[in-house]
Amino acid sequence: MYAMVGEITTLTGVLGAGRLDSALAAALPQYSRARIQALISDAALRINGQIFADAGSKKMSGQKFELNIPAPVPDKAIAQDIALDIVFEDEHLIIVNKPAGLVVHPAAGHSDGTLVNALLHHCHGKLSGIGGVQRPGIVHRIDKDTSGLLVVAKSDAAHEGLARLFAAHDIERKYIAIVSGIPAPPAGTVRTQIGRSTTNRKKMAVLPDSKGRHAVTHYRMAQAFAKTAMVECTLETGRTHQVRVHMAHIGHPLIGDSVYSNRQNHYRIGPNQAKFDRQALHAASLGFIHPITGGTLRFECGIPEDMQLLLRQLQL
Repeated sequence: MYAMVGEITTLTGVLGAGRLDSALAAALPQYSRARIQALISDAALRINGQIFADAGSKKMSGQKFELNIPAPVPDKAIAQDIALDIVFEDEHLIIVNKPAGLVVHPAAGHSDGTLVNALLHHCHGKLSGIGGVQRPGIVHRIDKDTSGLLVVAKSDAAHEGLARLFAAHDIERKYIAIVSGIPAPPAGTVRTQIGRSTTNRKKMAVLPDSKGRHAVTHYRMAQAFAKTAMVECTLETGRTHQVRVHMAHIGHPLIGDSVYSNRQNHYRIGPNQAKFDRQALHAASLGFIHPITGGTLRFECGIPEDMQLLLRQLQL
């Protein structure tokens, strides 16, 4: 059975025996097992009314399921003339300073106006095809409302090389975050498992040791204010929402982060005292060995204007 609500189609049924992903694929033959697995990882599956994210579970036989299928996006991203802040570019890769508010690649709800659309125009369509037609060249992502540095592959060889670097954690990535409270100790390392929240499909969460993926963040307080602090976070791994989840986990959620702070203060910025309404997070530096030339690359970009205004306000 199915029902359509807005842009989401909900399929329902009863699971058979075997692995959860295989049982779903058998119940829904119009979808491949790989597609089913992707939907499960995106927290689109509910079993007996509860989000369930363990695709390999063999204990779900006979249980009722609901699978939410998002509306399809266009088959191929289109090129659009959108301004880009290019930090570096050669025939193999491109480094972009992404502004807050810009989505990285098309998806349901954001079919155009993304970084990928802008890159296709700038590069005349010459991006690595490994990321797929909707995500050409995309090796890693940063959140829509996070600003800062992102590397994109223009060739398949560069894409494969960058993917190996990310998998081996051989990419230097440092973020500047402005957090609630003053961390004590002022420096440390957060080591947890991170995975999709079992209660909110839009959130990631710290999970038990047997669940999720290993995540490591090294943090150092760069400046303390009255009730807030600016923190430098160095990623050893690169999990979805890692800095946001880890800083909230140790009791210091990012200013402006409505997802991971249940008691968010409304900080103001600028002469008109506008509300700071995004997570205060900036990908400030990026370093790696060029996957084709073997040269050492390292880039830095300054804190964007809205975060500078916030910092000035916090210093008052």
